[in-house]
Amino acid sequence: MQSAAQYNLEHVDAEGSAGTDRLALSGHLTLAHIGPLEQALTQIPGPVDTIDLSGVEEIDTVGAYVVCRLARTHDSAITGASPAAGRLLTAVRGIDEGGDIRARRMPVWTRVPAALGEKVYGARDGAVGVIGFFGQILIGGVKLIRHPSRFPIKALVHQMELVGISALPIIGLMSFLIGIVIAQQGSVQLEQFGAESLTVNLVGRITLRELGVLMTAIMVAGRSGSAFAAQIGTMKLTEEIDAMRTIGISPIEVLVIPRILAATFMMILLGFYASAMAIIGGAVVGDVTLGIPFITFLMRIQEVVPVHDLWVGLIKAPVFGLIVALAGCYHGMQVHGNSEEIGRRTTQAVVSAIFAVIVIDAFFAVFFTEIGWG
Repeated sequence: MQSAAQYNLEHVDAEGSAGTDRLALSGHLTLAHIGPLEQALTQIPGPVDTIDLSGVEEIDTVGAYVVCRLARTHDSAITGASPAAGRLLTAVRGIDEGGDIRARRMPVWTRVPAALGEKVYGARDGAVGVIGFFGQILIGGVKLIRHPSRFPIKALVHQMELVGISALPIIGLMSFLIGIVIAQQGSVQLEQFGAESLTVNLVGRITLRELGVLMTAIMVAGRSGSAFAAQIGTMKLTEEIDAMRTIGISPIEVLVIPRILAATFMMILLGFYASAMAIIGGAVVGDVTLGIPFITFLMRIQEVVPVHDLWVGLIKAPVFGLIVALAGCYHGMQVHGNSEEIGRRTTQAVVSAIFAVIVIDAFFAVFFTEIGWG
């Protein structure tokens, strides 16, 4: 039967000195026996000059840790340890002393250029990856054109329902409220110049040219773009995409192209629908607060809004849909490692899609102004 761990604290007198306090440990300093001893050792009030381990029969990592912690607390010397116990004490000594374990931070004049360089190289790799991904889509599209029977028509219809039909309520409500806000705030500002009637022009042109399509693209990016990234990323993580390649099915043809076509086509309808709902919202405000009858507001839209404003929105819509779908599918295909990567890539898909849409919208604004559609 193994003996329990014990201790004995005694004062050793020496000639010509005040003497020292010696703590003698004995028995088995192991995980199974050291529990009561550890509680007793923490209650020792006085200083301990020496910890004697000559009576210790067995010691493990836990026992060595307790001895080292006690020695550090009382600034004691450890004596009488066997060679094996000494090696164990050396290994665990200082294991919980703390301190700053972080790497030394570089100066700001070194750190900032290094971080900027990493971002540049990361953007370069991302651009190369997107171009390569787009090339795979073109190759897959050519193959489907050459072999129409392989086209996943059911997947396309399903994605059109998810991207377009299912999004009608939220996009309609959002656009209706945006139209109300534009009309109400615009009328307040125009009232200062006695031009409340120009609220019709404001609502019609800004919704058809810009906000209708832009806000729809942002909503589709947050709703469908994130879904694309999460769905494809989950399939990538569970090796379903690898299984598809193994049996001879192209993930680009089956997963990516239907989603891209659905987002591209449905953005045209959603953009027009959003603009119409925003105009209806503006007409409601005009009828309630400005005294402009609802039907008169809608008829006035036809007179003051040029037809090319409608075409501007319809031209931008499929481009925005393509960008959103590309971002979602690309980041979904880049998922690897663990489930945390799905969340990170989904966030990147939404952020990059919204950023790209706003940048492209700015280019469209300059382009249409230059051709006389400003």
